[in-house]
Amino acid sequence: MTCIISTHSYRGGTGKSNITANVAALLAGQGHRVGVVDVDIRSPGIHALFGVDPHAMRSTLNDFLWGRCEVEDAVIDVTQSVVPQGAALGAGRVLLVPSSMRTGEIARILKEGYAVELLNQGIHALCQKLQLDYLLIDTHPGVNEETLLSIAVSDCLLLVLRPDQQDYQGTAVTLELARRLEVPQLVLVVNKALASMNIAELRDEIEAAYQTPVACVLPLSEDLIRLGSAGVLQAVRPDSPYLAALKQVLPYIARSVPGSGQS
Repeated sequence: MTCIISTHSYRGGTGKSNITANVAALLAGQGHRVGVVDVDIRSPGIHALFGVDPHAMRSTLNDFLWGRCEVEDAVIDVTQSVVPQGAALGAGRVLLVPSSMRTGEIARILKEGYAVELLNQGIHALCQKLQLDYLLIDTHPGVNEETLLSIAVSDCLLLVLRPDQQDYQGTAVTLELARRLEVPQLVLVVNKALASMNIAELRDEIEAAYQTPVACVLPLSEDLIRLGSAGVLQAVRPDSPYLAALKQVLPYIARSVPGSGQS
């Protein structure tokens, strides 16, 4: 049975797409079949991390939502982009469903919207047809209809925030919504912490404020800044301190697997 994980933040710029891509890479490295869906239809971008040329996309999530193709027709195997150089490929896979970068497609979504229930159908069809162990949903920041759907169908919500007052206030709103939607596992991921910060104190303060576990506190990463969204960090710098911290998320994800009895 597939474990569905949504990565979300109340505001943009928190680094949720990098977190999604690198969690997918880490799970694939453990031998799992991992799907990634870019539900940030208004401002898509996670395909860039996996090295996918937007002009080379034959079909996208948009095509499925407009009835032009089956959702599995939009899948791109991006496994090679997450494998560290010199490492064995192994049995794991990362399969991406991107959203369209075409201006007309984005404008149509903004103007007309789409039947959100189709997104729900597509998510479950991917899980079944691709025989996924995990499906990661990279959401649109803030609160909108597709975000609420993504959260509602999730076994685990990774809620990303920075040490920033606006993020703190928005996170409180999102957590309340997720609790009302009865998401089984809620986990906070604090990103872009400065080296001068006391990580233990920061974790304790945030956990106490939200009564929600902080899976990890990720450092502000020069490695990611240098990479500039041109790849997945796990593939080029697997020994990065950022990744060492991010691996602390994996036990929470494992506890979210349906039927594990640990969520």
